[in-house]
Amino acid sequence: MKILLINPNTSANMTERMVRAAADVLAPDVELVAITATRGMPYIASRAEAVIAGAITLEMLAEHHPGADAAVIAAFGDPGLIAARELFELPITAMAESAILTACMLGKRFAILTFSRTLVAWYEDAVALCGLEARCAGIRVPDVSFQSVTTVQHELENELIALAERTVKYDGADVIILAGAPLTGLAGRIADRVSVPLIDPLAAAVSQAQTLARLKPRAAHAGRFARPGPKPTEGLTPALGDWIEHRVASDAPVALSIEVSAR
Repeated sequence: MKILLINPNTSANMTERMVRAAADVLAPDVELVAITATRGMPYIASRAEAVIAGAITLEMLAEHHPGADAAVIAAFGDPGLIAARELFELPITAMAESAILTACMLGKRFAILTFSRTLVAWYEDAVALCGLEARCAGIRVPDVSFQSVTTVQHELENELIALAERTVKYDGADVIILAGAPLTGLAGRIADRVSVPLIDPLAAAVSQAQTLARLKPRAAHAGRFARPGPKPTEGLTPALGDWIEHRVASDAPVALSIEVSAR
């Protein structure tokens, strides 16, 4: 099985960290192929940046998805996820949605802890996209600063643990999600210091991608996630333009038309 990990940030160091963290949940027969964006932002931190990163995600998927059994969008906030599911015909998971849905299988109410207030509005949108605002106990941020996103999980480790316990006590959270790619791997390191389950979003997304790939779901040929028909393009990357114009053959089974089915 081949799982494609798309990092829409331009930080290769972050990709390497995510690959190391993902190894803990990979099945022996799974190959993880990680791709880092070559343009954009080192770290996505706003809704505007997420729109840019979403387009880059589609370009990366168009170029690299052939031969993959599933793909993971490795950025919390899930830039490009819905568009990617509409356009491509393989299972695609992403960090925010996977973490939220996993948390709902472990408790009634979840809380999201992150490291910067600039992320909160974007993460609120991610919860709303899942339709699970009523089960979210809040999005919380430590009231302290940090020096670098590269080292933020170590700088704020004790503050995040204390904030998690306050969120459990005062907000009624049954599960805590540690949100943001720079926090990848922290949940496993501090799990025994927090009184409720912790969710690592990357681990959740990679785990669910493997499960969906093994289920071998048929690609949609009707409804909200059916691949759109061909359309002329201008100025797109060759791989994305070819895919949108249907100059690349689909790997999915061809659906019978209504006329053929009726005969």
